[in-house]
Amino acid sequence: MDLLFLNILLALVPSLILLWYFLRWDRARREPKGLIFFAFALGFVAVIPAALLEILIDPLAANYPPVLRLFFRAFIVAGLVEEGTKLFVVRRFIIDKPAFDEIMDGIVYTVSASLGFAFFENLFYSTGEPATLIIRGLTAVPLHALASGIMGYFLGLSKFERPGAWKSGLALAVFIHGLYDFLLFLGGAFAFFVFPLMLWSLRGLSIYQTRAVRADRKAGRS
Repeated sequence: MDLLFLNILLALVPSLILLWYFLRWDRARREPKGLIFFAFALGFVAVIPAALLEILIDPLAANYPPVLRLFFRAFIVAGLVEEGTKLFVVRRFIIDKPAFDEIMDGIVYTVSASLGFAFFENLFYSTGEPATLIIRGLTAVPLHALASGIMGYFLGLSKFERPGAWKSGLALAVFIHGLYDFLLFLGGAFAFFVFPLMLWSLRGLSIYQTRAVRADRKAGRS
């Protein structure tokens, strides 16, 4: 029981730390805590339909050559399904809320949903060794936040300045998430390339955050 409690904490804490970190990016006009929690909860619940879709889709690649099968599982089964599900819940339940009044809010709420999603995913590993959750806390959880945060920028952009931009955000998120999984599936030396991928993604999200803040200020939204 003590190990299970420790593992649940290890599953949750990385998401909370990253949520705190990314919310600090939106200091000018902080979002309602209740809506942040709602987005987090939506991401948590979204794991269920995502998992069901993955179970249905994964067999489609059963007869593919090995590398192509790994590619399909990384970019379609994991990347497209998971990022698409997170995007869906934010577009369906958050984007039309009055508090979603800046491009920057796209980043905030999509990151919040992604961290709820990552928390639920981590719970699947809570009966195993704590080391697995520590590794996931340093890699998989930030990956969810970075890929979805970039997608969130384009979601905010699509609401206020460029309708349809969310499609570009989804494509980028799927690329980042899929490449991360594909490198891990390949294993060996390839797995180490996830670290430069994450640094590149963090740099990209930082640039998009700066653009969002600048555009919101210019338009008088912040």
